[in-house]
Amino acid sequence: METVQTALWVVVLLVALALLFDFMNGFHDAANSIATVVSTGVLKPAQAVLFAAFFNFIAIFVFHLSVAATVGKGIVQPGVVDTHVVFGALVGAITWNVITWYYGIPSSSSHALIGGIVGAVIAKAGAGALVSTGILKTVAFIFVSPLLGFLLGSLMMVGVAWVFRRTRPNKVDKWFRRLQLVSAGAYSLGHGGNDAQKTIGIIWLLLIATGYSTTADTSPPTWTIVSCYVAIGLGTMFGGWRIVKTMGQKITKLKPVGGFCAETGGALTLFLATTLGIPVSTTHTITGAIVGVGSTQRASAVRWGVAGNIVWAWILTIPASAFVAAIAYWVSLQLY
Repeated sequence: METVQTALWVVVLLVALALLFDFMNGFHDAANSIATVVSTGVLKPAQAVLFAAFFNFIAIFVFHLSVAATVGKGIVQPGVVDTHVVFGALVGAITWNVITWYYGIPSSSSHALIGGIVGAVIAKAGAGALVSTGILKTVAFIFVSPLLGFLLGSLMMVGVAWVFRRTRPNKVDKWFRRLQLVSAGAYSLGHGGNDAQKTIGIIWLLLIATGYSTTADTSPPTWTIVSCYVAIGLGTMFGGWRIVKTMGQKITKLKPVGGFCAETGGALTLFLATTLGIPVSTTHTITGAIVGVGSTQRASAVRWGVAGNIVWAWILTIPASAFVAAIAYWVSLQLY
């Protein structure tokens, strides 16, 4: 256990690094919340990012800290994490986020962080220091969340098509332009509720490791919660426009009704996962929902090559960020 006195300056820097990751999470994943509403023309980009950022932040009042508890206490054995592990985890996650943002690839900030934690912990203490149940349910939802998003998005699209089968297309479009504001708000709420909590969780890990908190605490300090929600909201306000284009138009062409169904299916998936305390990828979830909506029209409506590239990014996220994190962990040992 590190002493508070010797770790203070390190803790301050690592909290700042964690909040930078949280900001980048919002920046990187802004596309998840706003791509459909921008691409269908319901909101202008500047309006959409402010809209999404607002709902990102108010998620603080809606969801319990179940995901933060999973990241803070359910991924790694108590006593293994130190400042070097946290540094390695954050560097691994941030590096992967920057690479995928630059190439416009919708990857998971969440799984980049989990991969970073895994890589740094294995570099320090081996795989035995990981909590298998927490790792397994996180890995399982790499597949479950996009499949559930796909299922709910496609079922909603089929249901809406049946309900409005005798309604004029221009009337349907008018209604769903308004309804898409509700679905986009719900998805942004789920995004903030799940993603901000992951950074809360890793800061909580850091505070426990350095003596500022204990494993007996039932929740992290209030300042941690507020600062993480503010950081992800600010990141969303700046937006990641490279990824917006991929999510909004390259996978499939969306109309307001399709955007509504994709966002609603994705939001329901996020609400479920956050309630269960499972850190999931908002990117995986909305991509699955968009593909589900597109596939109800016809299989050729989905650009499967683009979707395939995104899946490869999903597969590589945890091992790639884990590899960088392990190197960063070793470098940090040489620095202090």
